[in-house]
Amino acid sequence: MLEIRFLPDKKRVRVAPGTMLSQAITKANLAFEFPCGGQGKCGKCKVRILSNCPTPTHADSSVLSKNEIAQGYRLACQTRVFQPMDIEVDHLSIATRETQILTDENGTPENLFDAEDSRPVSLLPINLSAPTLEDDRPDLVRLQDAVGACTFDLELLRTLPSKLRRTNFRGTAVIVHHHLVDFLPPDDDNACLGLAFDIGTTTLVGSLIDLVTGKPLATTSRVNPQTRFGDDVISRIQRVRETENGLEELHSTVIDAVNEMITELCKIASVSSEKIYLSAFSGNTTMLHLVTAVSPAALGELPFVPAVRHSLIFPASKLGLQIHPFARALTLPIIGGFVGGDTVAGILVTDLAGTDGPVMLIDIGTNGEIALKSGDNLCAASCAAGPAFEGATISHGMRAAQGAIEEIVLSEQVQFKTIGGVPPIGLCGSALIDLVAELLRHEILTSDGTLLSNDNLPKDLPEDIRKRITVHDSGPEFVVATAEESGTGYPISLTHRDIRALQLAIAAIRAGIEVLLAKNGIKPSELKELLVAGAFGNYIRPRNAQRMGLLPHTLDPERIRFIGNSSLAGAKAVLLSQRALLQADTIAKMCKHVELSRDPNFVSAYVENMFFPSDDIT
Repeated sequence: MLEIRFLPDKKRVRVAPGTMLSQAITKANLAFEFPCGGQGKCGKCKVRILSNCPTPTHADSSVLSKNEIAQGYRLACQTRVFQPMDIEVDHLSIATRETQILTDENGTPENLFDAEDSRPVSLLPINLSAPTLEDDRPDLVRLQDAVGACTFDLELLRTLPSKLRRTNFRGTAVIVHHHLVDFLPPDDDNACLGLAFDIGTTTLVGSLIDLVTGKPLATTSRVNPQTRFGDDVISRIQRVRETENGLEELHSTVIDAVNEMITELCKIASVSSEKIYLSAFSGNTTMLHLVTAVSPAALGELPFVPAVRHSLIFPASKLGLQIHPFARALTLPIIGGFVGGDTVAGILVTDLAGTDGPVMLIDIGTNGEIALKSGDNLCAASCAAGPAFEGATISHGMRAAQGAIEEIVLSEQVQFKTIGGVPPIGLCGSALIDLVAELLRHEILTSDGTLLSNDNLPKDLPEDIRKRITVHDSGPEFVVATAEESGTGYPISLTHRDIRALQLAIAAIRAGIEVLLAKNGIKPSELKELLVAGAFGNYIRPRNAQRMGLLPHTLDPERIRFIGNSSLAGAKAVLLSQRALLQADTIAKMCKHVELSRDPNFVSAYVENMFFPSDDIT
């Protein structure tokens, strides 16, 4: 066994010869991320090997600079251990628990909060007569006669006779979606709680809800720990398809995190987890498969078929949730392919299906979803934008965490703001949009994505901006923060390769938008409203997103509205309303799924949108 020592944490692990360094990192329990799923493409898992540094692999040479390789940097996902090593972990390789995660969902519409007698969870006071020779009905029949027809678990039936007799047949029946969950004694506090979860590819958000009042009691969030298997859903589907225990591994990883969140929520609200009777899960197609331990393998090949479309209601114990032992859990329905429950949630809480339109809803992320309502037509599509806006394929990109530059303005000088107000260590998605838009406005970047060198720059460009453009072997770079300004001691810059990655992401989203609009005979400028959902969308500046082509260039910016975390809002809605769950299933059934990969117009639209708009919005 070989000893690996990690600095500066001074953690030590012992591994067998030939072990991948990434596996040693996981064994050391370092909060590491592997955005590309260990394929050696993103460069985010680079570490500096201080002793017994091996010969660089082909992936090392392709992703890392010559200077980095000379200093001993290697990709952890491509390096095998054959000797003891001392490893210095790069700061950007560590997953932060302080990621800026959007939890606000702009409220659950009042019309989705059912009257008390039709909510999914009911606490029904019971005062039964005791059995007699004249009335010898079985205990369960006696109870069902009082509460109505309901299903039950065998384990509860085993305890029911003694519970009824201890309380002299008085107490409270807990009914969840017509399922008997418990029989409480008369002196119980009758707290009635539920959980709403947004299971995102990148982040997890959970909210503890009082099911009597509909009010949130606590909210918490964190990075989805599945990110160590890859930043996008494709990498996780591949792990299920190619690894024997891949599905179990991914499922247990997310459920462990959910249970940690439940413990935290109950601690914040000072309540018992045994009073949680219902949990609702929203998320994209792949995430809903993984959270329920249903294999998403079929999503990895044409025609991208999910296992189920309608909502599911089942015992929460089947997921391993640490709440009431007979509690129920539910998932939002899926429209089709990669258009999942989070899109249904967005359509539900915005009442998109009930508007005449034309109105479009988009969720900009690794897996971008787009829905359009026009007249009687409701359609939706998914486009794989990739993790560029999460920073995965960007040289100095990172998540929206402390130290990330989140806002950039170019005037006489480069002005930027970081999350937490600390020295910068990288660029998050909103900053990337700002920077590209500003580079286009100052004619430093051309519409085809070329970053100009000093000889070709505008004559009136401020000197501080001009000197930020440097040229390396790989081409020009724009330095946002110098080594002296940064919190890492290294400059933070945008490279030509970074711009190309952003162009690919923008082209996918815009092509999806244009194909859906064209199918309905609508021009972008004719949209009455463009609703932008999700964490990332909430932090971008509309005019900059339009200037760089991410959002339609010809649309009046006043018609763009940010709706927050609509996925979480949808989970709350179905947690509080049986009617909302029925509406969600209706939406999933009526919404036409457009598979962009099979649409001949998507490829041409994708190519056309590789170019940035040639001028600013009016």
